[in-house]
Amino acid sequence: MTANSEPKHAAPGGCEGVTLVVCSSCRDETGSDARPRAGERLGDRVRELAMGTGVSVRQLECLGNCKRRLSAAMIREGCWSYVFGDLGLANADDLVAGALLFSTSTDGLLPWRGRPDCLKRGLVARIPPSSLLKDAS
Repeated sequence: MTANSEPKHAAPGGCEGVTLVVCSSCRDETGSDARPRAGERLGDRVRELAMGTGVSVRQLECLGNCKRRLSAAMIREGCWSYVFGDLGLANADDLVAGALLFSTSTDGLLPWRGRPDCLKRGLVARIPPSSLLKDAS
């Protein structure tokens, strides 16, 4: 890497704002089908806490991580994306704190230092930005 080149894990041109995607169909630990589901309640709380921070919040049905519910994803255009599981309603503030930490990253990665514990132990996957895959062989 030269002084003018970007790190291999960062996307060219930098990264934009962070979006949190919360699985709205996740059930609570009892597996109850009651509505609103725990995932929807988590998404509502995350949205409330994220107001005015610049973090976008979306709720989508089924992130396909049912064995490790409640689930959420953290996405930043041009950067690595993250999927988390084993979350609870009490982790809404941790998701927002993690998104704000991610928004400060200059290398396209969610920093380990300062990351809330539930986003360390609950990490399911780290997905590379598509720009890295174009050059991969």
